[in-house]
Amino acid sequence: MILQIIFILVIAIIIGFFINFAFIDGVFQAPFADAFITFCENVLQLDYYAAQNAYNVLFQQNKPLWLTIGFILLLLVIFYIALSRFTRYFHQISTSISMLSDESDQEIRLPDELDFLEKKLNDVKNKLEKRARDAQEAEQRKNDLVVYLAHDIKTPLTSIIGYLSLLDEAKDMPVEQKEKYVTITLEKSYRLEHLINEFFEITRFNLQSIILEKDWIPLKYMLMQVADEFYPLLAPKGQKAIVLMDGDIKIYADGNKLARVFNNILKNAIAYSDPNSTIEISVKSENNQTLISFMNTGKTIPPEKLKMIFEKFYRLDSARSTQTGGAGLGLAISNEIVEAHGGTITATSSNEKTIFTVMIPSDS
Repeated sequence: MILQIIFILVIAIIIGFFINFAFIDGVFQAPFADAFITFCENVLQLDYYAAQNAYNVLFQQNKPLWLTIGFILLLLVIFYIALSRFTRYFHQISTSISMLSDESDQEIRLPDELDFLEKKLNDVKNKLEKRARDAQEAEQRKNDLVVYLAHDIKTPLTSIIGYLSLLDEAKDMPVEQKEKYVTITLEKSYRLEHLINEFFEITRFNLQSIILEKDWIPLKYMLMQVADEFYPLLAPKGQKAIVLMDGDIKIYADGNKLARVFNNILKNAIAYSDPNSTIEISVKSENNQTLISFMNTGKTIPPEKLKMIFEKFYRLDSARSTQTGGAGLGLAISNEIVEAHGGTITATSSNEKTIFTVMIPSDS
């Protein structure tokens, strides 16, 4: 645009000098003077000498004035052209921004001079559309999950009410049968408590911001404690979890929240590991980073599912109902906690080996 304005200015100067020397002093002087004198004689009713004198006074003696007027008019024309061009650009940019706010499906188009801005606006448009789709999908998954949970709550609640009614009505029920009913009722109550906690988990995830309370943590002791706490879940399937770590590594982090991350990953590994398999928890420190890996043996996770595994309310196995699975928040919450520490959490799966790796900066 600047080059175009400079070019127009140069042309204006050339035209100005051409007008001055051609029409006032140059080759077109005589025809121009004759035309002016004729106009004065026919229209203004002046005699030839008066018309010639008027020409000399107006043009010959005021050449700088006419040159200045010509330049001013040319500059006004140039300014009008440039302003019109800029106004058109602003209008097109404004229209493009309106398309962004209106979530239009059309691709943004701008002149070639604004190609860089067109690319950026289209990038923003694509990112906003992706975020909107992701938010809509997450909201739909959450709504579906709430419906499933609400439906599943009715099942244990109905059983609890039914068995308690039997106990209340049959006062002389045999002790063995009474104990059986009480045991079933207690199991159903635990299940009901678990489902209610799922509701609270969804609410906390949507409303709670992650606030870290950091301290130096002996990582080996923490991981061994986490593995020991999961023995009741490991033993029935003949599984075990081992910690592979040379020496001890301390990291500056929020111990309670980081323990929640490790619990969620280990619980997921147990659920999808083969019976009688070993879950390996390994730790290494490199490049001022601490890497904690959880490797389990089981069915390979498809790449398309692996990409979504850390999304809110995504459940790896859609066939698992809320009776056997959680709300699909464990890994999403883990991802939020790790990112709050300035780290990353990734997952890979191949040849029936799945590895979750948590990276925490050593001085986080």
